[in-house]
Amino acid sequence: MSSQDLSITAKLINGGVAGLVGVTCVFPIDLAKTRLQNQQGKDVYKGMTDCLMKTARAEGFLGMYRGAAVNLTLVTPEKAIKLAANDFLRQLLMQDGTQQNLKMEMLAGCGAGICQVVVTCPMEMLKIQLQDAGRLAVGHQGSASAAPTSRPYSTSPASAHKRPSATLIARELLRTQGLSGLYRGLGATLLRDIPFSIIYFPLFANLNQLGVSELTGKAPFTHSFMAGCAAGSVAAVAVTPLDVLKTRIQTLKKGLGEDIYSGVTDCARKLWTQEGAAAFMKGAGCRALVIAPLFGIAQGIYFIGIGERILKCFE
Repeated sequence: MSSQDLSITAKLINGGVAGLVGVTCVFPIDLAKTRLQNQQGKDVYKGMTDCLMKTARAEGFLGMYRGAAVNLTLVTPEKAIKLAANDFLRQLLMQDGTQQNLKMEMLAGCGAGICQVVVTCPMEMLKIQLQDAGRLAVGHQGSASAAPTSRPYSTSPASAHKRPSATLIARELLRTQGLSGLYRGLGATLLRDIPFSIIYFPLFANLNQLGVSELTGKAPFTHSFMAGCAAGSVAAVAVTPLDVLKTRIQTLKKGLGEDIYSGVTDCARKLWTQEGAAAFMKGAGCRALVIAPLFGIAQGIYFIGIGERILKCFE
């Protein structure tokens, strides 16, 4: 195996391991974020803590990990593509790998954001349906006789009595809508992930550069971790309005009286007129708490070089 092949493989392993570890740690907060963002009208949850407590009481501890299997399955290729694409594009676009060039860093981040949506969009499409199922169940307890407004992902009579699964949802979407069903909200996903990557990667690179040791040429793990957390928090909060739009558009099952959206513009208009400007920042705190450790762990593992260490064991 050539050194270039070794480097690419190591980057993919680093991204995959980072994604698995990160998602396992922060998934319950991500579930709370999805449920808070989807609330319309009367709030079922008052905040993140209230959401997690009610979820634990109603659905048990594992209820907070609804949809985690989808993430754990697809986060490896997603994070691997995102981190490896950014690193590859940085090396391609920068004349000198160590030279700081903000425009090229932003362009590399943009490319990474575009590349990752191939996996991100269907992953989040399935994850959101599973995460939001518990909120809908709580909301319908007081109005069991009223039929929810929805775009059903399953039309079989027996499906109403079954707990939704990613496989069932994916199969039904492919059968009824084709591949486009899994890529519903692709435009909104791009609108969120491209700005996120444009902000995150240059900011992280510059923060991490401050801690690079002259002896090793790398920043210490703690510095990389904190740089990832700081850059992730800033980028996550900055694109929260776009994340709210994406979540609303990708949610197929709607509660009683909840709006259905035809696209990004329609969603933004209804959100502004019916819920006000504050609705665009729903779940911002949760997003910061999810993204900060997620990318802190990712960059820490990436710069420690877990992938390189694993590959050396097989040499």
